[in-house]
Amino acid sequence: MVAANPRETPYFHRPCPEMVRGLVAHVKDTWGTCPTSLIDLGPAYSRRQKMANESQLNYCLNRLTAELEPRGESRSDGEGLRQQLLPLAAEAAKVTLGLEDQHIAALESYGFVEAIQEFVRKARRFDSAISAADLYQAGRNAWSMIFIQLMLGLTVEVTPSVLAYSLLYPYTDNYLDDPAVTLGEKTSFSARFRQRLEGGRVSPANSHEHKIFDLLGMIEVQYGRDLYPEVYDGLIAIHRAQTNSLNLQHRILSKSAVDVEGIIFEKGGTSALADAYLVAGSLTGPQRELMFYYGAFTQLMDDLEDVDDDLRSGIMTMFSQTARHGPLDALTNRCIHFGAGLLESIHAFVVPGLEPLEEIMRVCITPIIIDSAGRAGHFYSRSYLAELEKHFPFRFSNLKQQRKKAMGRLSADRILELVLTSEDDAPPQD
Repeated sequence: MVAANPRETPYFHRPCPEMVRGLVAHVKDTWGTCPTSLIDLGPAYSRRQKMANESQLNYCLNRLTAELEPRGESRSDGEGLRQQLLPLAAEAAKVTLGLEDQHIAALESYGFVEAIQEFVRKARRFDSAISAADLYQAGRNAWSMIFIQLMLGLTVEVTPSVLAYSLLYPYTDNYLDDPAVTLGEKTSFSARFRQRLEGGRVSPANSHEHKIFDLLGMIEVQYGRDLYPEVYDGLIAIHRAQTNSLNLQHRILSKSAVDVEGIIFEKGGTSALADAYLVAGSLTGPQRELMFYYGAFTQLMDDLEDVDDDLRSGIMTMFSQTARHGPLDALTNRCIHFGAGLLESIHAFVVPGLEPLEEIMRVCITPIIIDSAGRAGHFYSRSYLAELEKHFPFRFSNLKQQRKKAMGRLSADRILELVLTSEDDAPPQD
């Protein structure tokens, strides 16, 4: 993919603090207009349908587990294993998310799997010692950036910026989470990292930091700072948002003392905005608004999924704060309406060939939210949870059992290692 044509960018077109504040205000206004009543969730599932779906999912999980059992496979078995597992994964997606054969065919035609395989190859060339766990973490962000490529009508491929920015996640997170690294060292690193993002000449303090700065260098090779200032303003914007989000971790602060909504939307919105600038080079006004909205919504979905952990850790989100005082029924309704508004925005954002992707999003969003609510069922009223369960392909109790059984047998790291790698992906030997 060739980056968007470089152009002279007026400052008000760049993701400066003023622009971000405007985008946050726009998303907050949209959120505020979303009803708290339950949206039409579509047809209900009968008990017989649920039991049939549960049986099919159990079959798929058992087959996946059997295929992934350690049997001395070499990397050369990767292609054969892919051919066996991908149909099973597709069948599980169909029964879980309500996808149909045409949706699976569309996903295959987009080249997601091939792009992630390419990402794994390039990541291992950059760092032959990278772990499968780090590859999995980085691969999730690469997948998101590839998804944004499709949303913007761009060619799906692993550009230097897709590789570099996705790898920054495990490298920076692991460094900041390492208990062996002192708080002073982490603070110093954060300051140097910000200076490096701004284009300053900074010497890395250690080999780990050297890798991080090398990754930023890869972005600079693809996007010259003078020609693509928006790219770097986008990176600074997400760094600023992540710094601001530290205010959500202060247990002593009340919700009234912190703009929880604003911080959440800024963090999610700038994350997707940075991804979009890194895949496109520059964005139009409607593209910026759509990406920010998309990022804000995905942040809400993450927060609903993590409500238990956030509540225990004292991290303030809209969901964890609400859960302290009452059920999440109304807030979840508002989130579902917010997602419906995103789908309307995507529909209005005409991109040739986007229709199948739009349909997949429309089919998947509600089941994903219902699943998250079902996993956090103790935060909901019984009547509300029962209503959600009517429109979900499984009984919550059965899915909980299947998930618990699978967690001990299916490893995301191992799936990545065996399915997305092959003999050609192996790191070079000395």
